Amino acid sequence: MNSFRSTPACLFFLLWLYSTSNAQTAVQFTKDRWTFQGTYNQETYLGKPSVRFTDGSALLNGVQFTNGILEYDLALAPGRGFVGVSFRMQNDKNYESFYLRPHQSGNPDATQYNPVYNGWPSWQLYHGEGYTAPVQLSFNQWMHVKLVIADQQLQVYIDNMAQPVLVVPQLQRPVQPGTISVGGASDGAAHYANFSYTVLEKPLLTPVPPPQAVPAGAITIWQVSNAFAESAISNVVQLTPDQKNKLSWQTMEAEPTGRLNLARSVVWSSTATTTFARLLIDSEREQTKPLQLGFSDRAQVYLNDTLLYRGHDEFRSRDYRFLGSMGYYDTLYVRLRKGRNELWIAIAEDFGGWGVQALLVDQSGLRFPRP
Repeated sequence: MNSFRSTPACLFFLLWLYSTSNAQTAVQFTKDRWTFQGTYNQETYLGKPSVRFTDGSALLNGVQFTNGILEYDLALAPGRGFVGVSFRMQNDKNYESFYLRPHQSGNPDATQYNPVYNGWPSWQLYHGEGYTAPVQLSFNQWMHVKLVIADQQLQVYIDNMAQPVLVVPQLQRPVQPGTISVGGASDGAAHYANFSYTVLEKPLLTPVPPPQAVPAGAITIWQVSNAFAESAISNVVQLTPDQKNKLSWQTMEAEPTGRLNLARSVVWSSTATTTFARLLIDSEREQTKPLQLGFSDRAQVYLNDTLLYRGHDEFRSRDYRFLGSMGYYDTLYVRLRKGRNELWIAIAEDFGGWGVQALLVDQSGLRFPRP
């Protein structure tokens, strides 16, 4: 047996096994391989057979993908668009996605990672380092895009880059196999050609820093209510027992950054756009604590049933380029009574990300019991 392992035949077998288990699979954009939706056209563009999307997408049939490499050639028009690939799709409402934004070429958000939960995108929650990155895009010519996906990491290369343009150290959704789709663009146009996928158990990644640690003082455990109409509290200064008793609750744990993506567990609808995030605070004495707050899109903060704060953070609410991105932009001074206090934050959402995050840096004399 030991002599067999050193023979050329054995080496050939091992090489054959590796190549077949890690083979790149090219997929032409034909109707037997893809399910097309929306506005598209199959045509030859700049010498390559391609599919042109204006406002459409295509789902790859019969493939379950977890880890590996996705590659494709892409030609963009300079108009407004969100052009990219979705992967690990559980259905059309739950998946990971990456896209390019032609209208933001060269800007810090020209590339975007975006996890989708229950049909709700979250780009306002996931922005900056680890989620978006600048790149100068080429227009009306072919670019090559490569995504390397390994468990909870994503690295994106464009053309012949030696280093990835975008490194996502922490994909947000569970690691599980799913389908793949491509698409774009809402106002512009995008051509795709030469799509391929490679299934790999452990793709090689460029070394990257570890994911961010939980910020000091971040609230990591919340009670979250069912969704309801924002109008139910739009003019409410004092919460009543009748209003509170209509709610049901679940426990949600924040992500490692302290971010609570409400769409993970609460289903948004046009008639139920708002939910409460609740925190119980036991204070040893009467004291005032600074609370740093971030949310998307609107917040009403109640302390012991009394309205303390109302804020707006929607798309373009601060200036014409403000995306509604969630950050610790506000600080409230919360006057706690001795004993039990209840902090309720109502979060209303329009589009782009439904979330909240809070920091109580000074937690001396405080406990956070669970209901």
